[in-house]
Amino acid sequence: MQKFNIRLVLFSFFMMAVLCACMKSEDRIHKLALWYTQPANDWNEALPLGNGKLGVMVFGNPINERIQLNDDSMWPADSDDWNNPEGNKDDLEAIRNLLFEGKNEKADSLFVNKFSRKKVVRSHQTLGDLFIDFKHQNITEYKRELDISKAIAKVTYKTYNQLFTEKIFVSNPKSVIAVELTTQSQEGLRARLRLSRPDDDGFPTAKTFTRGQTQLVMQGEVTQRKGFFNSEPYPILNGVQFETCLHVTHEGGDLVKGSDFIDLSGVRKATLYLVSNSSYYFEDYQAQNQKDLEAVASKSFETLEKEHIKDYQNLYSRLDFRLKDNHLDSIPIDERLKRIKDGHVDTNLETLLFQYGRYLLISSSRPGTNPANLQGLWNEHINAPWNADYHLNINLQMNYWLADVTNLGELNRPLFDYIDRLVASGQKTARTNFGCRGSFIPHATDLWAPTWLRAPTAYWGCSVGAGGWLMQHYWQHYEYTLDHTFLRERVWPALNEVALFYSDWLIEDPRDGFLVSAPSTSPENRFYNPQGLSVATCLGSAMDQQIIYEVFDHYLKACDLLQIDDPLVEKIKSQKARLRPGFVIGTDGRLLEWDREYEETEPGHRHMSHLYGFHPGDYVTKNRTPELFEAVRKTLDYRLDHGGAGTGWSRAWLINCSARLLDGAMAHKHIQLLLQKSMSANLFDLHPPFQIDGNFGYTAGVAEMLLQSHETNGIRLLPALPPQWTEGSITGIRARGGLCFDMYWKDHKLEKAVIHASIDQNFNLNYEGKTKPVGLKKGQTYTFIP
Repeated sequence: MQKFNIRLVLFSFFMMAVLCACMKSEDRIHKLALWYTQPANDWNEALPLGNGKLGVMVFGNPINERIQLNDDSMWPADSDDWNNPEGNKDDLEAIRNLLFEGKNEKADSLFVNKFSRKKVVRSHQTLGDLFIDFKHQNITEYKRELDISKAIAKVTYKTYNQLFTEKIFVSNPKSVIAVELTTQSQEGLRARLRLSRPDDDGFPTAKTFTRGQTQLVMQGEVTQRKGFFNSEPYPILNGVQFETCLHVTHEGGDLVKGSDFIDLSGVRKATLYLVSNSSYYFEDYQAQNQKDLEAVASKSFETLEKEHIKDYQNLYSRLDFRLKDNHLDSIPIDERLKRIKDGHVDTNLETLLFQYGRYLLISSSRPGTNPANLQGLWNEHINAPWNADYHLNINLQMNYWLADVTNLGELNRPLFDYIDRLVASGQKTARTNFGCRGSFIPHATDLWAPTWLRAPTAYWGCSVGAGGWLMQHYWQHYEYTLDHTFLRERVWPALNEVALFYSDWLIEDPRDGFLVSAPSTSPENRFYNPQGLSVATCLGSAMDQQIIYEVFDHYLKACDLLQIDDPLVEKIKSQKARLRPGFVIGTDGRLLEWDREYEETEPGHRHMSHLYGFHPGDYVTKNRTPELFEAVRKTLDYRLDHGGAGTGWSRAWLINCSARLLDGAMAHKHIQLLLQKSMSANLFDLHPPFQIDGNFGYTAGVAEMLLQSHETNGIRLLPALPPQWTEGSITGIRARGGLCFDMYWKDHKLEKAVIHASIDQNFNLNYEGKTKPVGLKKGQTYTFIP
């Protein structure tokens, strides 16, 4: 057993070295914190913590403290009734014929009626709340803080001049929410502990009771009485079952239990260990709760805290980003946001927000959990906005743009596990509804991974590009790691199914002989057809054509690397050559969004779907396609001139696009606008309401500003450094090809870049228009000084 443990430790060290040779030691981690001088007035001011599966929102109220609880598996049940719609291959053929005849509005209607489940309400839900009724009075010296360098929240204040402290973290190693309450008052703490969960349309969803002398228990089942399916009311009366257990230990004073509460009476220190498990993860979830409590019973809060910090910083500390200090950390976050709204620039808040994105991904996506949803993990609702589900026409993908580049590659695993479930489910949908082989994946889905379309309108939800977009994440993770086993065992099986679907899906456009996707939309925009009608479907939107080209390109590259040669390879080679180009420049110099030069109904639309192949794709670059590169800029300028980027995640996408345009000033302008228009007091991104993709997209955009590795054999250093970032450093940022970079700059000029290779690699460094060829062996380090 001892030898096994030694081997395991050595293997762990090896894996960490492969992830990045420039790992930071704990003593170099500088504190980054969100802090405030008052409690949260609402949920968008509360502070988030999580371990991927469990999460909390800390309000810090000294009278009636609320710790809102989250579990990523809180979903209503799946149902056999919720299955594929009636549409079939004949219906698909009818829609295509309508498009050939120019009857787009009829094609829209038939597409929805035959192939969509229309309005669907089946939502991720809150786990409930832990309330701590203190009734503290005469509050002074109040401070509420979230230290994202340690993933710990802390509330301190004086009540009648006696210091009170609340500290909380969510442990990944021990699957527990730990809360420590301490007071310096000689009279000790007096507080009531309660667990509750909101009703579902007036019906109770949980019951709370005490167990023994020290446990408060909440048991319940997720329902959705206001559920909808196929645009009709569909109450869901069962779902994931759960149990939440709160165990209390104390020093001094007494615990007094009631039927559904526990009172602290004269307690100097109280430690609360909260565990929660569900039927989604465990058959005997109640027994698992007791195992989780037993695992922490003999450990002190301090021991669990150290273990938690070590586990968290194993991920967080890999990357460090600093800009020249503007000495504003002594100002609370909400006041700093007000300054930015008044036109001030706060570069240190920009670095904090960058690391906050990494913090939120670590806290909402760990191996073995579900992927981060529209709200990551944090949701206070029974009926959440947009179901807090998985939207696949940018939102889920944006959640993971930052993972590889910011040195959090293994946090992709929940996404990949979920994609595999979608691919398996989508085989039936492809076959039943469309008469195609392979796998079809829709624009939106949920915990149960159904793959039928859902939307009452064609422009909003009748999209076929989601499967290909998800495949990009598989391919890019391979590019970052060059892990041949991952390519063979994870990328290839999924990519093969999606490529096969698109191969069968394509048809010949009778107008020009090109192969096109049909029916095809550009999420979530519409255009005026020649009859002047506002319509959505066409014969080959720019986004669909770009995605299918990318899927075929990656498929053929994977086949070459894996030495696969079969009839499908030859067919896709031929089809790729016949695809209508996804990038076509119109008469005004902009890129076409649909199959022809139509006028869009919303010129300032939040989605920029026709730029997919520019970002997050890599087809358009300044060196390889200069004309398209300029057309992208004109397209973005037009969108912005007409009021584009009205939502937080759309602004984050623009930061990424600006970086790809190598325009640091433009990127920073959108950073400033994001902070001014789309940021809540707790730095959650607002659509509005809260959507976490804007947080993740911002972090990815900043990374794009500092390092780009999407061009063939070329890596750009500081490609979009804005004028405001005159001096700074970033260490531990990753590039494709198993490379890790530390970069330092001053007076807006790169001083040096230190490059670490985890595999043998040859590449070109590009800085300020000059190129430097570099060759490195595995484990080697190279220092580039311009």
